Amino acid sequence: MPSAFLRLSSLLVAATLALPAAAAESSWYPYPAEVTTPAFSADGKTSPIEYNALDKAAKPHNLCVSFPHMKDAYWLGVDYGVTQEAKRLGVKVDLVEAGGYTELAKQISQIENCVANGAQAVIIGAISADGLNSLIAEIHKKNIPVIDLVNGINSPDVAAKSLVSFYTMGHSAGAYLAAKHPAGAAPVKVGWFPGPAGAGWVEAANKGFLDAVKGSAVTVLPPKYGDTGKEAQLKLVEDVLQAEPDLSYVAGTAVTAEAAQGLIRERDLKGKVSLLAFYMTPGVYDGIKRGSILAAPADSMVIQGRIAVDQAVRILERQSYEKHVGPKIFMVDSSNISATPREAILPPERFSPVFKVD
Repeated sequence: MPSAFLRLSSLLVAATLALPAAAAESSWYPYPAEVTTPAFSADGKTSPIEYNALDKAAKPHNLCVSFPHMKDAYWLGVDYGVTQEAKRLGVKVDLVEAGGYTELAKQISQIENCVANGAQAVIIGAISADGLNSLIAEIHKKNIPVIDLVNGINSPDVAAKSLVSFYTMGHSAGAYLAAKHPAGAAPVKVGWFPGPAGAGWVEAANKGFLDAVKGSAVTVLPPKYGDTGKEAQLKLVEDVLQAEPDLSYVAGTAVTAEAAQGLIRERDLKGKVSLLAFYMTPGVYDGIKRGSILAAPADSMVIQGRIAVDQAVRILERQSYEKHVGPKIFMVDSSNISATPREAILPPERFSPVFKVD
C-alpha cells in the first residue's frame, strides 16, 4: 500500500476510534469529511472538516428518498444511514427504489408521485447524471429542495450534495495498482468493470481509474459496462476470463468483486487473478478479511445517507448547511482492515431494507 494511503487510513481510523464506543445513534458525528469549494464544481478544491449534525429536527418534516435499486449491499448501507438518521432527527421518510439502472422512467414517476403526496424535500440517488434534470427543475420551481445523494446529478437546481468524488474512488483503486506495478515492472493486465454505462458515478470512476494507471506497468482492457446486479457482472467477468487467459486482475464495482470470488475459486485462479473494488460493501469488507479480495477504498456510504437527511432538515429549517460534502475516502486492505471498525463504514450485519419512517 502506498505510504499516502497508509497515512490517510491511519488518520481515519484514529478519528473513528476517537468517537464514543459503539457509535450510538446520537453520536455518529463529528465525522471526518471533506467539503468542495466552490460547491457543485467538478474541479473544486476539497478541504477537510469534521461534520456535525443537528441534535433534532424542529418539526417532523416529510422527506422523499429515491434510490436506483436495492439489489446490492451498497444501497442497503445508504438505506440504513438515511432511515436511522430520520429516526434520530424525528422526521418522516418515504423511500422508493426503481429496480435498476435501466429504469430511469420509473425513477422519474416514483419521484413525481412522492412530490404529489406532499414531500417537503427530495433526496435522490440518481440513475442518470442528466436524465432527471427536467424533473428537478420542476421540483425546484415548487421550492422543494433536492439533495443529490451518492451518484451525482449535473442539474444546477440541486440544493446540496452528499457524496464523495467517484473520480477519487476510481483513482484510489487505480493508484493502488499502479504503486504495486510501477513503470519498468513486469506488465500486468486488468479486466475493468466500472458499472452501468451513462451513470455519472461510473463515468467519474472510469476516468479516475484510467488516469491513475497511466505511466505504470498496468494495462487496462476496454471497460465492460453493465448493470450492478450479480448475474450481469458475473457474466461479464466470465467472458473476459475466457477471452484473456493471462489476466492478472479483475477490478470494478463492489458487486463485480463479490460475484467473481466464487468464479476465481471454481477455476482455481486464486493467486493468479486478484480482485479489486473501487468502493466498499459488506461483501467486499468480508472478502478482504478472508483474503479473497485484495482491497477497496471506503466511502462510508452510511454516513453519506445520514448527511443527506441532515442537509434536508437544515435547508427546511433555514439553518446553515454544507452544500457539497462527503466522508473522507481511505483505502482498506489486509494491512489495515483489522484496525478499521466495520460499523464506521458499513451497515450492521443482517440489516433489512427499510422503506418508511413515520
